[in-house]
Amino acid sequence: MKKVALLLAMALPLGLQAQQSGAGDPAPDGTVPTSVTFPVEKVQRPTTADLNCAGFIGKQVASREKFVTGGLESAFTTQFATGEAIFLNGKGYELGQQYEIVRELKDPNRYELFPGQWASVKAAGQPYEELARVQVVDTRHKMAVARVEYSCNTVLPGDFVIPYEPKAAVDVHPSMRFDRFIQPAGTSGRIILAKEFDSELGNGGKVYLNIGANQGLKVGDYLRATRTFEAIAHDSVESLSFMSPTLEPTQAHQPSLDANFLSRSSQCTLAIAWKWISSSLGFAGVLLRVKRGGEILP
Repeated sequence: MKKVALLLAMALPLGLQAQQSGAGDPAPDGTVPTSVTFPVEKVQRPTTADLNCAGFIGKQVASREKFVTGGLESAFTTQFATGEAIFLNGKGYELGQQYEIVRELKDPNRYELFPGQWASVKAAGQPYEELARVQVVDTRHKMAVARVEYSCNTVLPGDFVIPYEPKAAVDVHPSMRFDRFIQPAGTSGRIILAKEFDSELGNGGKVYLNIGANQGLKVGDYLRATRTFEAIAHDSVESLSFMSPTLEPTQAHQPSLDANFLSRSSQCTLAIAWKWISSSLGFAGVLLRVKRGGEILP
């Protein structure tokens, strides 16, 4: 099963909750909408490249005998794109039939963005990059000849050939009112990988989730991405922010940020619980509790 979502994601790891509301919907009770707490988000319509070049995580290709062996200009070039002729190894190709070229991926860095990331990816399947759509134009020889009709990236010898499945257009929701402080509800999951192994994404970024149709998701659903302070506190880079000065130096009794509830002080301490960090996609609340001499106050 392909697990692909087009999200406005900031970084990994993030939590996900299903959520959507129209810009004209009434504000929830107990709130006064502002441009900060209820920003209106304009949703971009996915392009042809978004739909056809997103990649996926799934089972291994059905036939590993069907792959690209080269092209008309081999061995002078090893990369092929739109309009060029390529040779396809394997049997069963039909004249005029369209196929998709995909690449089985691995991350040479093997750097985990969160503990257990690669175990989560392995459990979901094998990552693939969608490279091109081709049409078979000659079947007279041992290897079929195909023309690259549309390419997302250059095709290389060794890339696999699979049946082409047209991507249905995605309905776009009207402008949405984004409630930064809403409580999580509905289906939840995790971003386990991003296209090209990216760690920070913006508009149009492609991410792969550990949830899908089995959890009730369908094409066109909207999800919100969140990140907790707990995740930041355990990140070797982002947790450095907790070591910086916190307040105005003229303050007589300065509180300190205690990310792990471990420090003790004669002054008050702002202890970070586990609410949500502010982001353009996530909840913006911060739950702070005050300690005196190590005691948590209500």
